[in-house]
Amino acid sequence: MLTYIKSILIFLFVLNIIGYILIVLREKMYLKNNIIFIDNKHVTSQHLEKADMKEFELDGTRVKAGDEIKVITKTKDKFAGILIGAIRKERAILMVTHKNEIKQLKIDNIIEFKIISKYGQFFNF
Repeated sequence: MLTYIKSILIFLFVLNIIGYILIVLREKMYLKNNIIFIDNKHVTSQHLEKADMKEFELDGTRVKAGDEIKVITKTKDKFAGILIGAIRKERAILMVTHKNEIKQLKIDNIIEFKIISKYGQFFNF
């Protein structure tokens, strides 16, 4: 019985790794064609047009639209989600949180900025 469960767990682990590799390869294909796929029905074309910078540097870290980030503000609010882009005139970033909220955060109000995962990369090196 234990060997049966062990073989099922190994199969599911291998299936999980293959799925992860296929997803990252799909993201790389999208990046090659200059497409960033954000699967969220709350992000509209107005949000995408409002964010005029899709790739920028923040606190010495190069980020692109589609990267999954975590932000802590001066008021100790924590936000985690997918970066849509930056608004140059307002000096703010635009992101969609995991709760499907569109947040516009001023760069001056950000204390800590961390990249959880980069879009189209296997590892965050």
